[in-house]
Amino acid sequence: MVNGEAEPFVIGSKSFTAVAINTAAKAGQWIKTKLGDINRIDTKFSSQDLVTEVDKGSEKLIRNLIMTHFPNHSILGEEGVEPGPEASAKALQAMSDEEYLWIVDPIDGTTNFVHGFPFYSVSIALAHKGEVIVGVVYDPSRDELFVAEKGKGAYMHGKKTEVSTEEKLEVSLVATGFPADRQGALVVNLKGVQALSPKVRNLRVAGSAALHLAYVAAGRLSGFWEIGLNSWDIAAGALLIQESGGQVTDTAGKPYSLAVRNILATNGKIHEELQQELAAAEATGF
Repeated sequence: MVNGEAEPFVIGSKSFTAVAINTAAKAGQWIKTKLGDINRIDTKFSSQDLVTEVDKGSEKLIRNLIMTHFPNHSILGEEGVEPGPEASAKALQAMSDEEYLWIVDPIDGTTNFVHGFPFYSVSIALAHKGEVIVGVVYDPSRDELFVAEKGKGAYMHGKKTEVSTEEKLEVSLVATGFPADRQGALVVNLKGVQALSPKVRNLRVAGSAALHLAYVAAGRLSGFWEIGLNSWDIAAGALLIQESGGQVTDTAGKPYSLAVRNILATNGKIHEELQQELAAAEATGF
């Protein structure tokens, strides 16, 4: 009990975190068995925004496992939402009053998965009254599981994760993405790439926002930003970073919430410098 209230991480004897871990691991292992065995590739928002039957199968598996344990909870999954930023925002808004909302990306990095490039992940978060309380990102290629509970720290295979110690951009390894929205978000993000590439140690664009965020939490990257992401790309990774001592805001520096689409996540030490560079380059998306 906390302040006379039941702890939000448990219903009865069932731990949300245990279910999230088990579900992400099962989905990830199933996805891995499908590598190189894709019968159909469709596009969603643009010709670069891919979806396969493996994405859909993974989401179905995740939904079934969560609903078995928590039939009264709600689930917001990427494959259950129409493509495009407006539909994503609307879907989140429609579920924003739910007490317990699972936010799921069944494969973050589908393009990598399709090409056999081993950088993709399963992202599962649980929000309680709009606040993320559990976050799990699983990388099946490396069998690395990143997990965080609000107020209880973040871990990778039992070892506490901590953000990196770099204090300046010039010694920082920073990641971003190339958004599927070629007319809008990509143009803005490329301004940021152009402005930042001479000012950081190096940039990485590996194609899974959830995994990039997990890498910030684990100290492998000093920061990450991207324009035009969705709640399911960010929710789990944001908690991982916060619980590892880092900072997560939107690209204008405002506090993170589930509605944030333009994300800035760092070790905290380079946050202000990175935010100012994005603002100076008119690359915040605002």
